[in-house]
Amino acid sequence: MPREKPTRRDTGSKVKFYTDAQWRHLSILRKRAAEVMSVLEEKGLSPIIHGSVCRGDVSAQSDIDVYISQVVSSFIVELALEHGGFSIINRELVHATPFHAIKAHIYLEGDSVVTLPLTTPAPIELEFYQFGGSLTQKALLEDKRVAGVDKRLVLIEPTKEGHIETPVIGNEIITARKVGVSLKIVEERSKILIRRDETGRTGVYLKRKLAPDDTFESLLKYISDRDPVVRRRIQKG
Repeated sequence: MPREKPTRRDTGSKVKFYTDAQWRHLSILRKRAAEVMSVLEEKGLSPIIHGSVCRGDVSAQSDIDVYISQVVSSFIVELALEHGGFSIINRELVHATPFHAIKAHIYLEGDSVVTLPLTTPAPIELEFYQFGGSLTQKALLEDKRVAGVDKRLVLIEPTKEGHIETPVIGNEIITARKVGVSLKIVEERSKILIRRDETGRTGVYLKRKLAPDDTFESLLKYISDRDPVVRRRIQKG
């Protein structure tokens, strides 16, 4: 599937109306997300869901993205998911840049992924999830939707019939206010997505798939013993 290209100019707002099929698809994804979050909350974790499932603008390609902001043992998370009846089909360790937190991605059947930090994320990293739109399980079950920015750099504002979309470029201050994030994160994410579109590369520093008998922590130690960049990031917390 081609990557969504950022909208680079203010083309004005557009009103979108959802079909019955779109509403049904959204309902299915939100129910599945709530089930994943429920088994994590039973272990004392505080997951959030982020992205199109929170905004409402889902498509056939939409994933369920769950994020745990606490630095916890990956074993606890994997055990909770498996006991909850979810099949883990893939696991990846990802370090986006030397300045960002190192993360664990746990992929489940049904286009779902659970992400947790292996090192402490900076406050601006946590804003990323709110930038795209995020909800707790409680808000999800209350059928709430929130404003957020998609990968096209378009602000999505939910309505009863669908949503209103407005390009972020040229409306950065308004976007920051409506989404509830700093102007800095709006400018940073815009810069990253435009550069990614221009170069065709994600710029990820490190991505490593885990073997069946690996743990995230053991693989991270192996890498840090050989990579000073990763080692310094771990030492920072």
